[in-house]
Amino acid sequence: MSRIKSILIALVAILAISVSTAFAGPTVIKLAHPNVPQHPMGQGFEKFKELVETRTNGEFRVDIYDSSKFGNFDSVVQGLQFNMLQMGSASTPNLAPFSDDFLIFDLPFLFPDYESTDLITDGPIGMNAAKALERSGIIGLGYIEIGFRNLWNNKRTVKTMADAKGLKIRSTPSKAHIATLKALGINPTPISWGEVYTALQQKTVDGIDIDLNLAWHNNFPEVTNNLTMVNSLYSPHLVMMSKKFMDSLSDTNKAIILEAFEESKLYERKLIREGEKEIMTKLADKGVTVYTLTPEERARWAEATKGVYDQFEKRIGKDLIERAKATVAGK
Repeated sequence: MSRIKSILIALVAILAISVSTAFAGPTVIKLAHPNVPQHPMGQGFEKFKELVETRTNGEFRVDIYDSSKFGNFDSVVQGLQFNMLQMGSASTPNLAPFSDDFLIFDLPFLFPDYESTDLITDGPIGMNAAKALERSGIIGLGYIEIGFRNLWNNKRTVKTMADAKGLKIRSTPSKAHIATLKALGINPTPISWGEVYTALQQKTVDGIDIDLNLAWHNNFPEVTNNLTMVNSLYSPHLVMMSKKFMDSLSDTNKAIILEAFEESKLYERKLIREGEKEIMTKLADKGVTVYTLTPEERARWAEATKGVYDQFEKRIGKDLIERAKATVAGK
C-alpha cells in the first residue's frame, strides 16, 4: 500500500507540474525601438516576431514597443540591464558613452555606399564596438540601419555649399553632427525628435538633415519642399539583448532567436534600401524638388568637413579611423 501511495503522490506531482507549465504561458520577449511601425525598422522587428513565434511553436511571444513607447534611451538601457526589457534598438551616437568606437559612424563622408557600410557594421570594427556593452550586462547582436542623411529645406534648392550657407537646419545632439553642419556653413539647431514636424511646419527651422525613410514615414515632405541628396552621414542602429535573458536561454532557443535576428536584420536593410528608391519616385507628387550633388561638388563638401576628423581623432583613435578608411577603400 505504501508503494502504491508513493506512486500516486509522484503522479499527482508530475500532473501538477504539467498543469502549471501549461498555464504558465509563453516566455515574453519585450522589444523596444524608437520608430513608427510602418518604417522599415518597425517592419523588420515584426519579421523577427513572426520568425521567433513560429519557430518556437509559440513557446516565445514577442511584444513590440514601437515609437519609444518603452521610454527614452536611458529607459531602454536600464530595462535591458535589469531584464525588464529583453531587446532594444539604439542609434550609435547614443552608445558612445559605452565606447568611443561608436563615434566612427559619426564621421562625415566616410562611406560612399551601402556596400561599404556593411563591411564596417558586420566586420570587426562594428562588432568590437558592440562588445563594449557586455560589461554593462547588454549583448550587442548586430546592426540594422536608418540610412544616409540628406538635406531637406524650405528656403531654396541647394546645389552648392554657397546655397546651403546660413540655413537653420535641425540637427541631432551629436557633437560630430553639429560640427559637420557648421563646417558646411549651416546653422545647426538641435531639436528633440518629437518636436521636429511642428518646427518644420512653423518654420522654426529651415529644414532638417535626415534620411529618406524617416522623412517619408514621418510625413516631412508635407512640410518641406527641397531635397538635396548629399549622403553625408550614415546612421546605423545597434540591436541589443539583455545578457540576463540571453544566459537564461537553452542552446536551441538561443540559436533560433539569433538566426531570426540575422534574417530580420538583412530584411530590414533590404527594406531601407528599396524604400529609398521607391520614395524617390514619389517625391515629385508631394511637391518636393530633388537635386543630387554632382560628384565634384560632393567632394568639395567632404573636403570642407575634414576638420571634423581632426576634432574627434583623439577620442576615436587615429588607428581606428585609418582602419575604417582602409576597410571601405578595399571593398
